[in-house]
Amino acid sequence: MILTILIVFSALICLLVLHELGHFLFAKKFGVEVEEFGVGYPPRIFGKKIGKTLYSLNLLPFGAFVRIKGEEGKIGIEDSRTFSGKPIWQRALILIGGVASFWLISFLIFTLIAGLWGMPTSIPEDFQPQDLKAGAEIIEGPQVQIINVSSNSPAEIAGLKGGDIIKEFSIFNFQFPINKVKDIQELIEKYKGEEITLTIQRGKEVFDVNLIPRLSPPKGEGAIGIGLARVVKLKYPWYFAPWQGVLVTARQTMVIPLVLGNAFGKAIKGEKVEGVRFIGPIGIGEIMGQALEVSFSNFLFLVAMISIWLALFNLLPIPALDGGKLLFLGIEKIKGTPINPNLERNITGLFFTILVGLMIFVTIKDILRLF
Repeated sequence: MILTILIVFSALICLLVLHELGHFLFAKKFGVEVEEFGVGYPPRIFGKKIGKTLYSLNLLPFGAFVRIKGEEGKIGIEDSRTFSGKPIWQRALILIGGVASFWLISFLIFTLIAGLWGMPTSIPEDFQPQDLKAGAEIIEGPQVQIINVSSNSPAEIAGLKGGDIIKEFSIFNFQFPINKVKDIQELIEKYKGEEITLTIQRGKEVFDVNLIPRLSPPKGEGAIGIGLARVVKLKYPWYFAPWQGVLVTARQTMVIPLVLGNAFGKAIKGEKVEGVRFIGPIGIGEIMGQALEVSFSNFLFLVAMISIWLALFNLLPIPALDGGKLLFLGIEKIKGTPINPNLERNITGLFFTILVGLMIFVTIKDILRLF
Protein backbone atom coordinates (compact mmCIF):
# COMPACT_ATOMS: atom_id res chain seq x y z
CA MET A 1 0.00 0.00 0.00
CA ILE A 2 2.76 2.43 0.95
CA LEU A 3 4.68 1.55 -2.23
CA THR A 4 1.54 2.20 -4.33
CA ILE A 5 1.07 5.62 -2.70
CA LEU A 6 4.72 6.51 -3.33
CA ILE A 7 4.54 5.46 -6.99
CA VAL A 8 1.30 7.38 -7.61
CA PHE A 9 2.55 10.48 -5.79
CA SER A 10 5.90 10.41 -7.61
CA ALA A 11 4.17 10.09 -11.00
CA LEU A 12 2.02 13.17 -10.36
CA ILE A 13 5.01 15.20 -9.13
CA CYS A 14 7.02 14.15 -12.22
CA LEU A 15 4.23 15.38 -14.52
CA LEU A 16 4.24 18.80 -12.85
CA VAL A 17 8.05 19.05 -12.79
CA LEU A 18 8.27 18.21 -16.50
CA HIS A 19 5.56 20.78 -17.21
CA GLU A 20 7.65 23.49 -15.55
CA LEU A 21 10.73 22.16 -17.34
CA GLY A 22 8.97 22.97 -20.62
CA HIS A 23 8.63 26.63 -19.57
CA PHE A 24 12.22 26.61 -18.33
CA LEU A 25 13.75 25.26 -21.55
CA PHE A 26 11.90 27.69 -23.81
CA ALA A 27 12.82 30.61 -21.55
CA LYS A 28 16.47 29.59 -21.74
CA LYS A 29 16.19 29.10 -25.51
CA PHE A 30 15.09 32.72 -25.96
CA GLY A 31 17.66 34.11 -23.55
CA VAL A 32 15.24 34.97 -20.74
CA GLU A 33 16.79 34.91 -17.29
CA VAL A 34 15.31 32.20 -15.06
CA GLU A 35 15.69 33.19 -11.43
CA GLU A 36 14.66 29.87 -9.86
CA PHE A 37 13.61 26.36 -10.82
CA GLY A 38 12.04 24.72 -7.80
CA VAL A 39 10.79 21.21 -7.09
CA GLY A 40 8.09 21.45 -4.43
CA TYR A 41 7.02 24.71 -2.83
CA PRO A 42 8.79 26.75 -0.11
CA PRO A 43 10.06 26.69 2.56
CA ARG A 44 13.29 25.72 0.89
CA ILE A 45 15.24 22.64 2.00
CA PHE A 46 18.19 22.95 -0.34
CA GLY A 47 19.29 25.21 -3.15
CA LYS A 48 22.25 25.53 -5.48
CA LYS A 49 22.86 28.40 -7.85
CA ILE A 50 24.24 27.51 -11.27
CA GLY A 51 24.85 30.54 -13.45
CA LYS A 52 22.00 32.93 -12.72
CA THR A 53 19.45 30.22 -11.87
CA LEU A 54 18.80 28.87 -8.39
CA TYR A 55 17.82 25.18 -8.43
CA SER A 56 15.92 24.36 -5.26
CA LEU A 57 14.31 21.45 -3.44
CA ASN A 58 11.44 22.59 -1.25
CA LEU A 59 9.45 21.21 1.66
CA LEU A 60 5.90 21.12 0.29
CA PRO A 61 5.81 18.34 -2.34
CA PHE A 62 2.83 19.59 -4.34
CA GLY A 63 4.40 20.34 -7.69
CA ALA A 64 7.12 22.59 -9.06
CA PHE A 65 7.60 26.19 -10.18
CA VAL A 66 9.76 28.41 -12.38
CA ARG A 67 10.42 32.07 -11.56
CA ILE A 68 11.14 33.89 -14.81
CA LYS A 69 12.47 37.41 -14.64
CA GLY A 70 9.91 39.99 -15.71
CA GLU A 71 6.98 37.55 -15.91
CA GLU A 72 4.99 39.30 -13.17
CA GLY A 73 5.05 42.72 -14.77
CA LYS A 74 6.73 44.97 -17.27
CA ILE A 75 9.93 45.64 -15.40
CA GLY A 76 12.78 46.75 -17.56
CA ILE A 77 11.01 46.25 -20.86
CA GLU A 78 14.20 47.42 -22.58
CA ASP A 79 16.05 44.49 -21.02
CA SER A 80 15.92 41.58 -23.48
CA ARG A 81 16.77 39.16 -20.64
CA THR A 82 13.27 39.58 -19.13
CA PHE A 83 10.06 37.84 -20.13
CA SER A 84 8.29 41.15 -20.69
CA GLY A 85 11.13 42.38 -22.87
CA LYS A 86 10.63 39.61 -25.45
CA PRO A 87 8.37 39.70 -28.53
CA ILE A 88 4.85 38.37 -28.03
CA TRP A 89 5.50 35.25 -30.13
CA GLN A 90 8.46 34.27 -27.94
CA ARG A 91 6.48 34.83 -24.74
CA ALA A 92 3.66 32.71 -26.19
CA LEU A 93 6.07 29.88 -26.96
CA ILE A 94 7.49 30.02 -23.43
CA LEU A 95 3.95 29.58 -22.10
CA ILE A 96 3.06 26.88 -24.63
CA GLY A 97 6.29 25.03 -23.82
CA GLY A 98 4.85 23.87 -20.51
CA VAL A 99 1.62 22.65 -22.10
CA ALA A 100 3.48 20.95 -24.95
CA SER A 101 5.50 18.97 -22.40
CA PHE A 102 2.29 17.22 -21.31
CA TRP A 103 1.61 16.04 -24.87
CA LEU A 104 5.23 14.97 -25.28
CA ILE A 105 4.97 12.89 -22.09
CA SER A 106 1.79 11.23 -23.38
CA PHE A 107 3.38 10.48 -26.74
CA LEU A 108 6.43 8.88 -25.09
CA ILE A 109 4.33 6.78 -22.70
CA PHE A 110 1.96 5.55 -25.43
CA THR A 111 4.96 4.72 -27.62
CA LEU A 112 6.50 2.72 -24.76
CA ILE A 113 3.25 0.84 -24.13
CA ALA A 114 2.74 0.04 -27.84
CA GLY A 115 6.29 -1.29 -28.21
CA LEU A 116 6.70 -3.18 -24.91
CA TRP A 117 3.41 -4.26 -23.30
CA GLY A 118 0.87 -3.83 -26.08
CA MET A 119 -1.66 -1.06 -26.62
CA PRO A 120 -5.20 -1.77 -25.34
CA THR A 121 -7.36 -1.33 -28.43
CA SER A 122 -11.15 -1.43 -28.73
CA ILE A 123 -12.35 -3.78 -31.48
CA PRO A 124 -15.78 -4.53 -33.02
CA GLU A 125 -17.71 -7.68 -32.19
CA ASP A 126 -16.99 -9.14 -35.66
CA PHE A 127 -13.23 -8.48 -35.47
CA GLN A 128 -10.98 -11.01 -37.20
CA PRO A 129 -7.15 -11.29 -36.89
CA GLN A 130 -6.80 -10.65 -40.62
CA ASP A 131 -8.28 -7.18 -40.00
CA LEU A 132 -5.04 -6.15 -38.30
CA LYS A 133 -2.84 -3.55 -39.92
CA ALA A 134 0.63 -4.60 -41.01
CA GLY A 135 3.11 -4.79 -38.14
CA ALA A 136 0.55 -5.24 -35.35
CA GLU A 137 0.56 -8.41 -33.28
CA ILE A 138 -2.15 -9.59 -30.86
CA ILE A 139 -0.51 -10.48 -27.56
CA GLU A 140 -3.67 -10.66 -25.42
CA GLY A 141 -7.39 -11.03 -26.13
CA PRO A 142 -9.93 -10.56 -27.54
CA GLN A 143 -11.55 -10.05 -24.13
CA VAL A 144 -14.34 -8.03 -22.54
CA GLN A 145 -13.12 -5.20 -20.32
CA ILE A 146 -15.03 -3.04 -17.84
CA ILE A 147 -14.55 0.59 -18.89
CA ASN A 148 -16.49 2.34 -16.14
CA VAL A 149 -18.58 1.49 -13.08
CA SER A 150 -21.66 3.51 -12.08
CA SER A 151 -21.90 4.86 -8.55
CA ASN A 152 -23.98 2.82 -6.07
CA SER A 153 -24.55 0.12 -8.68
CA PRO A 154 -24.40 -3.66 -7.97
CA ALA A 155 -21.02 -3.68 -9.76
CA GLU A 156 -19.56 -0.98 -7.49
CA ILE A 157 -20.96 -2.60 -4.36
CA ALA A 158 -19.41 -5.92 -5.46
CA GLY A 159 -16.02 -4.22 -5.87
CA LEU A 160 -15.68 -4.24 -9.66
CA LYS A 161 -13.35 -1.60 -11.12
CA GLY A 162 -12.53 -0.07 -14.47
CA GLY A 163 -9.90 -2.18 -16.22
CA ASP A 164 -11.24 -5.52 -14.90
CA ILE A 165 -11.61 -8.31 -17.46
CA ILE A 166 -14.74 -10.49 -17.40
CA LYS A 167 -13.62 -14.04 -18.13
CA GLU A 168 -16.72 -16.11 -17.31
CA PHE A 169 -20.40 -15.86 -16.33
CA SER A 170 -21.79 -18.52 -13.96
CA ILE A 171 -25.29 -19.35 -12.68
CA PHE A 172 -26.93 -22.54 -11.35
CA ASN A 173 -23.59 -24.39 -11.81
CA PHE A 174 -23.53 -23.48 -15.51
CA GLN A 175 -20.47 -21.61 -16.82
CA PHE A 176 -20.42 -19.44 -19.93
CA PRO A 177 -17.06 -18.15 -21.25
CA ILE A 178 -17.20 -14.47 -22.17
CA ASN A 179 -15.57 -13.37 -25.43
CA LYS A 180 -17.87 -10.63 -26.70
CA VAL A 181 -19.77 -7.76 -25.14
CA LYS A 182 -23.09 -9.11 -26.40
CA ASP A 183 -22.38 -12.42 -24.58
CA ILE A 184 -22.40 -10.79 -21.15
CA GLN A 185 -25.19 -8.35 -22.04
CA GLU A 186 -27.56 -11.12 -23.15
CA LEU A 187 -26.81 -13.27 -20.09
CA ILE A 188 -27.30 -10.40 -17.64
CA GLU A 189 -30.59 -9.46 -19.32
CA LYS A 190 -31.77 -13.09 -19.16
CA TYR A 191 -30.97 -13.54 -15.47
CA LYS A 192 -32.12 -10.24 -13.99
CA GLY A 193 -33.02 -10.62 -10.32
CA GLU A 194 -30.96 -13.82 -9.96
CA GLU A 195 -27.63 -14.08 -8.17
CA ILE A 196 -24.87 -14.51 -10.75
CA THR A 197 -21.12 -15.04 -10.52
CA LEU A 198 -18.59 -13.25 -12.68
CA THR A 199 -15.03 -14.53 -12.95
CA ILE A 200 -12.82 -11.45 -13.03
CA GLN A 201 -9.19 -10.98 -14.00
CA ARG A 202 -7.44 -7.99 -12.43
CA GLY A 203 -3.80 -7.95 -13.38
CA LYS A 204 -2.46 -11.40 -12.50
CA GLU A 205 -5.24 -12.04 -10.00
CA VAL A 206 -8.34 -14.07 -10.95
CA PHE A 207 -11.35 -14.17 -8.59
CA ASP A 208 -15.14 -14.57 -8.50
CA VAL A 209 -17.66 -11.85 -7.73
CA ASN A 210 -21.29 -12.48 -6.81
CA LEU A 211 -24.01 -9.91 -7.58
CA ILE A 212 -27.66 -9.58 -8.54
CA PRO A 213 -28.59 -7.70 -11.75
CA ARG A 214 -31.31 -5.13 -11.06
CA LEU A 215 -34.78 -5.65 -12.49
CA SER A 216 -35.34 -1.90 -12.94
CA PRO A 217 -31.97 -0.12 -13.27
CA PRO A 218 -31.71 3.67 -13.55
CA LYS A 219 -31.92 4.98 -17.08
CA GLY A 220 -28.65 4.63 -18.98
CA GLU A 221 -26.91 2.37 -16.44
CA GLY A 222 -27.82 -1.22 -17.23
CA ALA A 223 -28.71 -4.00 -14.80
CA ILE A 224 -25.37 -4.13 -12.98
CA GLY A 225 -24.05 -0.65 -13.85
CA ILE A 226 -20.97 -1.18 -16.01
CA GLY A 227 -19.70 0.09 -19.34
CA LEU A 228 -18.00 -2.55 -21.50
CA ALA A 229 -15.69 -2.78 -24.48
CA ARG A 230 -14.19 -5.66 -26.43
CA VAL A 231 -10.45 -5.13 -26.48
CA VAL A 232 -7.18 -6.68 -27.57
CA LYS A 233 -3.63 -5.72 -26.74
CA LEU A 234 -1.68 -4.93 -29.88
CA LYS A 235 2.11 -4.85 -29.82
CA TYR A 236 4.04 -2.99 -32.52
CA PRO A 237 7.67 -3.22 -33.68
CA TRP A 238 9.92 -0.34 -32.62
CA TYR A 239 9.59 1.44 -35.97
CA PHE A 240 5.74 1.46 -35.76
CA ALA A 241 5.39 2.16 -32.04
CA PRO A 242 6.11 5.94 -32.27
CA TRP A 243 3.42 6.35 -34.91
CA GLN A 244 0.96 4.65 -32.56
CA GLY A 245 2.10 7.07 -29.85
CA VAL A 246 1.21 9.98 -32.13
CA LEU A 247 -2.15 8.49 -33.16
CA VAL A 248 -3.33 7.64 -29.64
CA THR A 249 -2.22 11.01 -28.24
CA ALA A 250 -4.03 12.86 -31.04
CA ARG A 251 -7.14 10.67 -30.76
CA GLN A 252 -7.47 11.13 -27.01
CA THR A 253 -6.85 14.88 -27.33
CA MET A 254 -9.84 15.10 -29.66
CA VAL A 255 -12.08 12.73 -27.69
CA ILE A 256 -11.75 14.40 -24.28
CA PRO A 257 -13.36 17.75 -25.28
CA LEU A 258 -16.20 15.83 -26.97
CA VAL A 259 -16.82 13.78 -23.81
CA LEU A 260 -16.79 16.90 -21.62
CA GLY A 261 -19.02 18.80 -24.05
CA ASN A 262 -21.53 15.95 -24.05
CA ALA A 263 -21.44 15.77 -20.23
CA PHE A 264 -22.00 19.52 -19.83
CA GLY A 265 -24.82 19.36 -22.38
CA LYS A 266 -26.59 16.64 -20.40
CA ALA A 267 -26.01 18.50 -17.12
CA ILE A 268 -27.57 21.67 -18.54
CA LYS A 269 -30.61 19.65 -19.67
CA GLY A 270 -30.90 18.13 -16.21
CA GLU A 271 -30.06 14.64 -17.43
CA LYS A 272 -27.95 12.18 -15.45
CA VAL A 273 -24.29 12.21 -16.48
CA GLU A 274 -22.59 8.80 -16.41
CA GLY A 275 -18.87 8.05 -16.67
CA VAL A 276 -17.73 11.60 -15.84
CA ARG A 277 -17.15 13.10 -12.42
CA PHE A 278 -15.02 15.93 -11.08
CA ILE A 279 -12.27 14.76 -8.76
CA GLY A 280 -9.36 16.34 -6.94
CA PRO A 281 -5.86 15.06 -6.14
CA ILE A 282 -7.21 12.42 -3.75
CA GLY A 283 -9.65 11.07 -6.33
CA ILE A 284 -6.94 11.02 -9.00
CA GLY A 285 -4.62 9.19 -6.63
CA GLU A 286 -7.33 6.61 -5.87
CA ILE A 287 -7.93 5.90 -9.57
CA MET A 288 -4.20 5.69 -10.27
CA GLY A 289 -3.80 3.25 -7.39
CA GLN A 290 -6.55 1.06 -8.82
CA ALA A 291 -4.88 1.14 -12.24
CA LEU A 292 -1.57 0.11 -10.68
CA GLU A 293 -3.31 -2.88 -9.07
CA VAL A 294 -4.32 -4.07 -12.55
CA SER A 295 -0.89 -3.73 -14.17
CA PHE A 296 2.00 -1.29 -14.52
CA SER A 297 1.18 -0.74 -18.20
CA ASN A 298 -2.41 0.10 -17.25
CA PHE A 299 -1.04 2.61 -14.73
CA LEU A 300 1.21 4.20 -17.34
CA PHE A 301 -1.71 4.44 -19.76
CA LEU A 302 -3.67 6.36 -17.12
CA VAL A 303 -0.70 8.66 -16.45
CA ALA A 304 -0.59 9.49 -20.16
CA MET A 305 -4.33 10.21 -20.14
CA ILE A 306 -3.98 12.48 -17.09
CA SER A 307 -1.15 14.28 -18.89
CA ILE A 308 -3.48 15.04 -21.83
CA TRP A 309 -6.20 16.23 -19.44
CA LEU A 310 -3.69 18.58 -17.78
CA ALA A 311 -2.60 19.93 -21.18
CA LEU A 312 -6.16 20.73 -22.19
CA PHE A 313 -7.03 22.15 -18.77
CA ASN A 314 -3.97 24.43 -18.83
CA LEU A 315 -5.03 25.79 -22.21
CA LEU A 316 -8.39 27.01 -20.91
CA PRO A 317 -8.52 30.83 -21.20
CA ILE A 318 -8.71 31.26 -17.42
CA PRO A 319 -6.37 33.73 -15.68
CA ALA A 320 -3.91 31.83 -13.42
CA LEU A 321 -3.57 29.13 -16.09
CA ASP A 322 -1.27 29.18 -19.13
CA GLY A 323 -4.32 29.64 -21.34
CA GLY A 324 -5.23 32.77 -19.39
CA LYS A 325 -1.75 34.19 -19.84
CA LEU A 326 -2.01 33.48 -23.57
CA LEU A 327 -5.34 35.33 -23.54
CA PHE A 328 -3.63 38.39 -22.03
CA LEU A 329 -0.95 38.20 -24.74
CA GLY A 330 -3.68 38.08 -27.38
CA ILE A 331 -5.31 41.18 -25.91
CA GLU A 332 -1.93 42.92 -25.87
CA LYS A 333 -1.42 42.02 -29.54
CA ILE A 334 -4.83 43.44 -30.50
CA LYS A 335 -4.50 46.59 -28.37
CA GLY A 336 -0.92 47.23 -29.32
CA THR A 337 -0.10 47.92 -25.67
CA PRO A 338 0.23 45.58 -22.68
CA ILE A 339 -2.46 45.21 -20.01
CA ASN A 340 -1.78 47.15 -16.82
CA PRO A 341 0.43 44.81 -14.70
CA ASN A 342 -1.50 45.58 -11.50
CA LEU A 343 -4.82 44.80 -13.19
CA GLU A 344 -3.43 41.56 -14.61
CA ARG A 345 -2.07 40.53 -11.20
CA ASN A 346 -5.40 41.28 -9.50
CA ILE A 347 -7.42 39.32 -12.06
CA THR A 348 -4.97 36.42 -11.91
CA GLY A 349 -5.04 36.44 -8.10
CA LEU A 350 -8.85 36.39 -8.06
CA PHE A 351 -9.10 33.42 -10.40
CA PHE A 352 -6.28 31.62 -8.57
CA THR A 353 -8.28 31.97 -5.34
CA ILE A 354 -11.38 30.61 -7.10
CA LEU A 355 -9.43 27.63 -8.48
CA VAL A 356 -7.94 26.87 -5.05
CA GLY A 357 -11.40 27.07 -3.47
CA LEU A 358 -12.81 24.74 -6.13
CA MET A 359 -9.94 22.31 -5.55
CA ILE A 360 -10.58 22.31 -1.79
CA PHE A 361 -14.30 21.72 -2.39
CA VAL A 362 -13.66 18.79 -4.76
CA THR A 363 -11.04 17.33 -2.40
CA ILE A 364 -13.50 17.42 0.52
CA LYS A 365 -16.05 15.60 -1.65
CA ASP A 366 -13.39 12.98 -2.49
CA ILE A 367 -12.67 12.46 1.22
CA LEU A 368 -16.37 12.17 2.10
CA ARG A 369 -16.88 9.66 -0.71
CA LEU A 370 -14.01 7.51 0.60
CA PHE A 371 -15.48 7.38 4.09
